[in-house]
Amino acid sequence: MSDTTDFVQTEAPVTVKAYLMCAFAAFAGILFGYDSGYISSVLGMAKFREDYGHPVSLSDVHAVLKGDPPQAYDYDTWQKSLIVSILSAGTFFGALISGSLADRYGRRTTIIAGCVIFMVGVVVQCSTTHVVSLSIGRLVAGFGVGFVSAINILYMSEVAPRKFRGAIVSCYQFAVTIGIMLAACVTYGTQNRNDEGAYRIPIAVQLLWAVILIVGLYLLPESPRYFVKKNDMDKAAKALARVRGQPVESDAIQDELLEIQANYEYEKDIGEEGWRACFSGGFKRNSNLRKVFIGTGIQLFQQWTGVNFIFYYNTTFFQQVGLRNPFLISMITTVVNVVSTPISFWTIEKFGRRPLLIWGAVGMTVCDFVIAIVGTADAQSTAANYVLIVFVCLFVFFFASTWGPAGWVVIGEIFQLPIRSKGVALSTASNWFWNCIIAVIIPYIVDPDYGNLGAKVFFVWGSTCLSCIAFAYFFVPETKGLTLEQVDKMMEEVPARLSGGWKPRERFVQSTMLRKSELIEPASNVSGGMVKRVD
Repeated sequence: MSDTTDFVQTEAPVTVKAYLMCAFAAFAGILFGYDSGYISSVLGMAKFREDYGHPVSLSDVHAVLKGDPPQAYDYDTWQKSLIVSILSAGTFFGALISGSLADRYGRRTTIIAGCVIFMVGVVVQCSTTHVVSLSIGRLVAGFGVGFVSAINILYMSEVAPRKFRGAIVSCYQFAVTIGIMLAACVTYGTQNRNDEGAYRIPIAVQLLWAVILIVGLYLLPESPRYFVKKNDMDKAAKALARVRGQPVESDAIQDELLEIQANYEYEKDIGEEGWRACFSGGFKRNSNLRKVFIGTGIQLFQQWTGVNFIFYYNTTFFQQVGLRNPFLISMITTVVNVVSTPISFWTIEKFGRRPLLIWGAVGMTVCDFVIAIVGTADAQSTAANYVLIVFVCLFVFFFASTWGPAGWVVIGEIFQLPIRSKGVALSTASNWFWNCIIAVIIPYIVDPDYGNLGAKVFFVWGSTCLSCIAFAYFFVPETKGLTLEQVDKMMEEVPARLSGGWKPRERFVQSTMLRKSELIEPASNVSGGMVKRVD
């Protein structure tokens, strides 16, 4: 092979049907997004506060801010914190467990199991009108969402073609935004009902998304890399042929499969496959520990941008600062979220992962500090409220087009096959752990009876977004245009700051065969740098 471009051609061509199959897997994001999004509006419903809360008088600060009648209802801060955060707690543990299950039973099977568990949780949430039952239901549902959110990213990364892997995995974040928007639309339509349907309908609608995902995944193939890991090459070839839309016997399918197998054998020879392997190698450039640090770190910072403060508590926060039509404003932010995300389909493949993360964090930092400064200097004025609405929407735009999709794309690309399922599971668990922590503490730092920060909370988010810039610059590698096997080689050879200019110089199947031939054959059998293909 004469130039580096030849070394990049290690993947079979893909048909339109195959692209659509890969993209459908992103539907799981609707499940995640809807479940995360409906709770914000439900918490602000008068009927929900009546059924789950306790009577308060007109003199109560919360009642005045929310414009309730003299005999109003509200819930305690600890109840709001528990109801919101318990989902993330369940998701954290579900994500951790899912990695081992995906290696043992398959990626697709684990996602389907997660959907079934999620449906059980939804049924429990609809069963009674009590904070305890609602919380238990959200905990169980969160367990299922943990399976789905972790392994769906793994599945999509393993089946998507490298040239459009970033765009296809970004479809997952797009589906998340659609789920959040659908939740806002459904709750907007039911908010004025005077019966339990006001909040039960938004909760029950989630069952539909789970059923659609189960049926769709049943029709999709398993990840070919899972079968390679299981050493079942016949099934691996059939699965790869389906996701590429090519005949099993084609040279392109056989070549790509050989490259995947060679990389797996190489990684298996030099390292372990268990959980302990995820923390091996110290902090050197291509160690497993460093990859886990990058994966968990990027998910930590994605949460500490403050985006879930907006989507978990936007309705109640807008009520507290005195905005009119908080449900409508909440729905507008979700529409901005949906419209902005598809921009990343093009930019993530055109400019890469690193530029999106760095410049997206810059934009979010500016928005946060503008909101905080104006909201502190001229609190609850008309001007401050307009600034809040406009810059929250701008913040959502920057997040949805950069950190939202790119954070998921990167964690699906940086881990090698022997630890990929566990690495993605740890990274996703990090997302949900910090999601839970933020959901717990926000009511205590924002509610009038406690921290009462109001708009000052955006000073916190602005500071954490500054940290996002530094983390992305120094640690996150550029993976655009590389196969998952080439990403591992790139991280071995260059630091993150120089990764954008790296080009592959050899194929794993070549280096592996050369290494084996040097051990079992005389040097004279290797001529002119050419290696005989070994089946």
